[in-house]
Amino acid sequence: ATGFPYYDYVGKDAYLKVLDELMEGTRGLRRLGSAALDLAWTAAGRFDGFFEYGLHPWDVAGGAVLVREAGGVVTDFWGGDDFMADKTLIAGSPEMILWLHNQINIYFSRV
Repeated sequence: ATGFPYYDYVGKDAYLKVLDELMEGTRGLRRLGSAALDLAWTAAGRFDGFFEYGLHPWDVAGGAVLVREAGGVVTDFWGGDDFMADKTLIAGSPEMILWLHNQINIYFSRV
């Protein structure tokens, strides 16, 4: 699952390239419109993983706790723990996190 940037377009080109890769490399992408709901559904196992950039702490704090309590991993795009300040987030199982990091880091670089 993912969300779409709605105010921060610095990473738009890289984001669109990641979407292109993931559309072909997955069985489908979903966008519900709420990072909190996306993270809750990731924690519940309805989604395999979630990624987005341009997020605020209030968008992800509660959902990150849910994912971690369910045994998942939450990081920034580069594997760090400072996803709230970095405003990039990847969440899912350890295996999904590794795969998403590999896909995302082909196109994104720290700004």
